Order: sequence, then structure tokens, then C-alpha cells
Amino acid sequence: MKTLVVLVLCSLAVICVISDADPDPQTAGDNPAQDGMFVERDEASTVVRQKRAAGQLSLVQLESLREVCEANLGCEHMMDTAGIIAAYTAYYGPIPY
Repeated sequence: MKTLVVLVLCSLAVICVISDADPDPQTAGDNPAQDGMFVERDEASTVVRQKRAAGQLSLVQLESLREVCEANLGCEHMMDTAGIIAAYTAYYGPIPY
């Protein structure tokens, strides 16, 4: 009985493998643009360069920006006059989050 169960399971596995196999493997690699893996250059650049939506920063995020800016005297002075976001952006670039 065990032999019959093993034989049936093996035959089902073989049928599954055969049915999933590509019947003509050479036609799959003929035109890679049809596979959906490649996009046009302008489409790719818009996807890669998506900027985050302008939103409100949490108090924890503002505090971490403030701590970074306090290490630089120029940034700290600008933080007192122009604000934390303007000072951080001027001295360290765009906000990472």
C-alpha cells in the first residue's frame, strides 16, 4: 500500500513538472521587451526620480534634524533665524525622510 501511495505521488509530481515546463524555450528569449522587464528610458527616469510627497514631519523627525544641525555652529545660527528645515537643507542637503 505504501508503494502505491509513493508511486501515485511521484507520478503527480512528474505531471506537475511537465505541465509547468515551457514547450518552446527559444521563443521566450527572442524579444525581451515583451516580457515586461524593460521600460523606456523616460518611463524609468520618472519612476526612479519620484519625490516623496511634501508632508508634515513628526516631532521626532524634527528633533533628529535639530540634533544634527546643533553640531555645526553655522547651521545652528541659521536654525535660530530661518528655521530647522531651511538650515538643515542648506547645510546637509535634502531631508532623508
